[in-house]
Amino acid sequence: MDVVGDLLARDRRSRDTALVTADGRERTYHDLITNAYKAANVLRYLGAREGSVVALAPAPGLHTVLAFLGAARLGAPVRFDPEAGIAAGDRVVLVAVDDEPGVDPRPGTNLVAFGGPPARPETTHWEQELWSENPATPPSSVTPDDAVICGADGGEEDRDAGDGDISHGALLDAAATVSEKHDLTAGSRVAFGGDLSDPRAVTAGLVAPLSVGATVALTDQSRSGVEIAASVDETDESPQSVDLGSIAFR
Repeated sequence: MDVVGDLLARDRRSRDTALVTADGRERTYHDLITNAYKAANVLRYLGAREGSVVALAPAPGLHTVLAFLGAARLGAPVRFDPEAGIAAGDRVVLVAVDDEPGVDPRPGTNLVAFGGPPARPETTHWEQELWSENPATPPSSVTPDDAVICGADGGEEDRDAGDGDISHGALLDAAATVSEKHDLTAGSRVAFGGDLSDPRAVTAGLVAPLSVGATVALTDQSRSGVEIAASVDETDESPQSVDLGSIAFR
């Protein structure tokens, strides 16, 4: 894989479980990839393009994961900080519907809400657009050197380009290191707690398992960290905790 959008290759669509949300609902790789295509098309309709930034709520859930993968497919870097996205005038800002009343986007920023119909008519209802969107994959010319996470602070020694951005190539390389170190396979189950604001957690809890066909289990936000079990059915009695501090982006 050269870019994060390669996680969405059509030949990776299968009936194996890709994602389990905190409420226990399962999505197959076929579901996840097809709906990530739809997310990419919604974001493109709202103006997201290569180089334009999409700000996402950091809470890990189906819709934030789909938006992250869809933006990566388009080549639009994401920042997991809606407030910073509003201040920076990002092209698209996605928030939970309960947070919509407190968000005041600038002209040129499209506000999107998930979790129910928004209160304001100018706010896009994410689910309404997502489920009605074309499932075809949009065109893309993303390169490994393009940013995939914008403004991430992984420490001075770990920054990819000196400005806090993390490239597609750096994220995938870090994910490959996690997979190798923890022997991740398609039969593994990765419990991902906390939120998406830490790019190391995104690497270990989302990108690494998806890259090998494993299952990602999103947990309640009160549980932070990433744990890897060798068995999807959780029969492994000693899951491995990932040391997020050891993950570096080069």
